[in-house]
Amino acid sequence: MAANNLVPQPSGSILDAVSRVFDDSQLAQQIAQNPSSAGMLEESYKKAQVKEASQMTEAQNTEEFKGVTLTFIDEIGRVTAKDVKEALHQVTDPELGVDVVDLGLVYGIEIDELGRAILTMTLTTPACPLTDLIEDECAAVLAGLVEEFRVDWTWTPAWNVDMITEEGAAQLAALGFNLNNLPRAYA
Repeated sequence: MAANNLVPQPSGSILDAVSRVFDDSQLAQQIAQNPSSAGMLEESYKKAQVKEASQMTEAQNTEEFKGVTLTFIDEIGRVTAKDVKEALHQVTDPELGVDVVDLGLVYGIEIDELGRAILTMTLTTPACPLTDLIEDECAAVLAGLVEEFRVDWTWTPAWNVDMITEEGAAQLAALGFNLNNLPRAYA
């Protein structure tokens, strides 16, 4: 009978001992077959686990939250993008009387590793003269919550009535606005 493998399969007792140290059966088998490679194999295994955990954390740290892309660092004592989003409910569009989140004016919130917030926002129209007023309201609301913040104004995609949340639509209706008269998205 010809041997397919020059290295004999490890006996159960050696493999069992190595398996108790390493929770990955494939890694345990490789180390049991070649003990001198244990350090190198363990190091590459740990690097792979760290990379996988990092990718999972990154995926968990970016999410869609009612149409707003939130990217955040969620550590104990650190502000999250959800915290910033909740605070922005206090920033009201002076012309419409509804907060910027429910109007759909907040496109994204990112919190960097230093606790600074980057808001991606738009206005109901590019000609809106209220940019400074809304930034000042954001500053007042976010003071003490984040170290610094910046608003990146964007006009893409252009705002339209379809971006208003259900809560925002109810608030506008209560104020007497007819949503059917506001601009809709072009098909």
